Amino acid sequence: MAVGYQKEGKIAIITLNRPEALNSFDPQQIGEVNKCFYDFNADDGLWVAILTGSGERAFSVGADIKTTLPLIQQSAHRGEMPAPAICEDMQIWKPIIAAINGACLGGGFEVALACDIRIAAENATFGFPEINLGLIPGWGGTQRLPRAVALAKAAEMLTSGRPIDAQEAYRIGLVNRVVPPAELMNEAMKMAETLLKPAPLAARAAKQAMMLGLNTTLLNGLEIEHQLEKAVCQTEDFREGRQAFMDKRRADFKAK
Repeated sequence: MAVGYQKEGKIAIITLNRPEALNSFDPQQIGEVNKCFYDFNADDGLWVAILTGSGERAFSVGADIKTTLPLIQQSAHRGEMPAPAICEDMQIWKPIIAAINGACLGGGFEVALACDIRIAAENATFGFPEINLGLIPGWGGTQRLPRAVALAKAAEMLTSGRPIDAQEAYRIGLVNRVVPPAELMNEAMKMAETLLKPAPLAARAAKQAMMLGLNTTLLNGLEIEHQLEKAVCQTEDFREGRQAFMDKRRADFKAK
């Protein structure tokens, strides 16, 4: 299997599993990772996902040069670029954590940018080498990176192709944490457990309001927030959270 998929309680763990190719995305892996995320999004019992890569060398170095890049070239004129759905039109409001082990380059970097929280191993590197092949990032990198870091830094990374290390990624706000490689998955699981504590429908609504608000005016963003707040006020989880607060106990949320 090009992608591993585990369910541990309410947490989905998706593992890019082509270590011999530095977890680069061939067509099979793209298809399998899409199936995993569609399943995660549809499964009411799953609240948080962790995406990582197998092996110690790479999270993913992007599109496979031998198999995927020719497809991209062939389909470019039709506007049918093969890409992971998470980078394109797939909307997932459940939180997704990227546990980045090693090289995170090109399309792999773009997939990590499509996640919400990024935890990096100390040996992680980040960059867009596509420019050295005569390409630009085509899975959302030119759009998501300037939304994640300062515009000048995004411009440098996108136009120079120069990679940065994990500490620089942390300094510019690209990743949330940097940990020793041996602690990466433990730290990702700890973060996932933290994200399971709040009311899940409220967490999803907060993410949705944030993401949709990035692409509109402040006034429209406030309206999106208002409508989502009205929706969560009608949930069983809101009633349970309010009652648990008054009872001075931990809330038992059901995502309903």
